[in-house]
Amino acid sequence: MRLLTLLGLLCGSVATPLGPKWPEPVFGRLASPGFPGEYANDQERRWTLTAPPGYRLRLYFTHFDLELSHLCEYDFVKLSSGAKVLATLCGQESTDTERAPGKDTFYSLGSSLDITFRSDYSNEKPFTGFEAFYAAEDIDECQVAPGEAPTCDHHCHNHLGGFYCSCRAGYVLHRNKRTCSALCSGQVFTQRSGELSSPEYPRPYPKLSSCTYSISLEEGFSVILDFVESFDVETHPETLCPYDFLKIQTDREEHGPFCGKTLPHRIETKSNTVTITFVTDESGDHTGWKIHYTSTAQPCPYPMAPPNGHVSPVQAKYILKDSFSIFCETGYELLQGHLPLKSFTAVCQKDGSWDRPMPACSIVDCGPPDDLPSGRVEYITGPGVTTYKAVIQYSCEETFYTMKVNDGKYVCEADGFWTSSKGEKSLPVCEPEMPVKTLAATWLEKHSSLLWTWQLLLHPKKQTPGSALDI
Repeated sequence: MRLLTLLGLLCGSVATPLGPKWPEPVFGRLASPGFPGEYANDQERRWTLTAPPGYRLRLYFTHFDLELSHLCEYDFVKLSSGAKVLATLCGQESTDTERAPGKDTFYSLGSSLDITFRSDYSNEKPFTGFEAFYAAEDIDECQVAPGEAPTCDHHCHNHLGGFYCSCRAGYVLHRNKRTCSALCSGQVFTQRSGELSSPEYPRPYPKLSSCTYSISLEEGFSVILDFVESFDVETHPETLCPYDFLKIQTDREEHGPFCGKTLPHRIETKSNTVTITFVTDESGDHTGWKIHYTSTAQPCPYPMAPPNGHVSPVQAKYILKDSFSIFCETGYELLQGHLPLKSFTAVCQKDGSWDRPMPACSIVDCGPPDDLPSGRVEYITGPGVTTYKAVIQYSCEETFYTMKVNDGKYVCEADGFWTSSKGEKSLPVCEPEMPVKTLAATWLEKHSSLLWTWQLLLHPKKQTPGSALDI
């Protein structure tokens, strides 16, 4: 608390502050008539103290000696602020039915304080009365008694002679300078499902607020509203929602107003756009509402997976914008007609049809295997079978050729290629076992005892050269 000591009203050497001049000093001393001597009978004296706006008066007693009587009906000092009696004082010490000030400090409720002293027609012994001091001090409007409403909705800031309020983010100060109204309009929800609620839910919603929420989905969807958890909006027993209310508007009809404590029933709007309006007045302490919204649309036919394929994701139903993909089993590939596909996804349209026809899962065909030079190929699985997991066997044809690297066994794999047991996709190679000259020399060494000379006579008319060769 800060004392306002306007010394300019009391001391001529100090400049007089700008502003109004008050009829009484803002600090001073009060005493009963004749103090510190005894006060006379049949006395009545009244003081009216006034402080500047935003200030209150503080008063305490340094001496108090009055006649004690039942409920202070004879001699007393009465303190009043406005229409309220703050205290009626008498005696020297408090009793069960009478009060003496003791060391108590008294405060005016506003900027004025009335002090009334009265003595009756007689006293059994002399009493010396009272002495009191007062001063104006700043009222801390931000401090409120327990059970009283706060000065400001959110933040209260006290200063000399007054106070001001401010609001948390997301709120704006109302023109009454005390209430914080929620900035809750303009929210647009575009997801197919979601939740929205009154500001601060489930705590009490703000006063003097007007909130507008919009749900806007693509054409073809229909919004469904479910009120969940609790519903508590200020109501009236005789008039329909005169204070706070919730309304729901679509392009087809209006629902509400809603108020009270009963959860409204589900609302199937049959519309893709919904506007929710919530208006509150300046009073009340209610927790508001919460809505969970979903959407529906005309369903598409349930997708049946082709043989050797499966649908993902699997849902109970598929509506607008829902999609599914087809995945083929290993060894099968997607075909749309005769065209292979790398992937397939279909989307449900607003008229309830899929945007693409269902593909097929066709077994992978590696095609006829390539010819092997100096070799041959044999179909193991079956004549001409070239599909997934079919087996072929390559072998070398000539007596003097052999197969190197692998065993010549190839399988048609899921990628559409003939692949050896070692993972090779290239053909095997048939290579000669030895060079031809080496073979001839080896044969001569083994069969030299069988050598003889041949004479060949070639007929000249046939123009064929001839000679005698030793072999």
